[in-house]
Amino acid sequence: MRSVKYLVAAGAASLLSSVAFAADMPSIMPPPPQQYYAPPAQDFGGWYLRGDIGMTNASNNTLLSPLEPSPALANTERFGSFSGGTSYDVGVGYQFNNWFRADITGEYRSKVTFNGNSFYQYFGGPPGNNLGDTYNGGYSSWVGLVNAYADLGTWWCLTPFVGAGVGGAYNVTSGMSDSATFPGGTNASLYQADGASKLNLAWAVYAGVAYKVTNNFTVELGYRYLDMGSASFGQGHFFDGTSPGLSTLYFNHDLTSQDVRLGVRWTCCDVEPAPPPLIRKG
Repeated sequence: MRSVKYLVAAGAASLLSSVAFAADMPSIMPPPPQQYYAPPAQDFGGWYLRGDIGMTNASNNTLLSPLEPSPALANTERFGSFSGGTSYDVGVGYQFNNWFRADITGEYRSKVTFNGNSFYQYFGGPPGNNLGDTYNGGYSSWVGLVNAYADLGTWWCLTPFVGAGVGGAYNVTSGMSDSATFPGGTNASLYQADGASKLNLAWAVYAGVAYKVTNNFTVELGYRYLDMGSASFGQGHFFDGTSPGLSTLYFNHDLTSQDVRLGVRWTCCDVEPAPPPLIRKG
């Protein structure tokens, strides 16, 4: 009976020592393969399409004519205002990262009309020897710009931005009339000029705020100052059809506009980094 107890105790001790030795031995089983998790998709980067509609507030510094009297004691240019207009543009661009983007836009600006007047007083003339002119005309424009923008950070889905652009403006003038008041108070319709077109260097600066509706759709509200260069009118003639002998009668210099614009951007082709190759050992 005692020998049976010895055998049971020896078997238990042998089993415990085997378990302890197995726990201390390194595992010969290969580790499970590491799973690859793709990095999260970026919410920036890629091509986008854009479109804008705006309200224009045009102005110009000077209306010049080679028919202005000379010499003059005084020339007071009281050029009036332009009517309001609208602008429409479409474009394509690329978002390089989460703060820099650039695009190319083509824009049509609807016709705006203007009116104004000038006052002249001749050298050596008697009091009241004055001449006044009242002008009427208009123009429309096609504008193409290459633009770059800096996004200044995002708060509550709102992203303020600034930008600048450069390109060209094709200004198309409509017919113009000039009604003069001669010395002595005589009123007469003096000149008129045909419409013409002129291509100029154009540039713009932008400021605004964008709201990201989804990762692919953004709405913008912005301000733009646009300089479109100058515009000229065509062949001038008197109202009786005779020509004053000049190729053109009037020039608009420094055509500018301060625009308020509402735009949308649709990111159509997101660019995501390719995942690295999966490498297994063993």
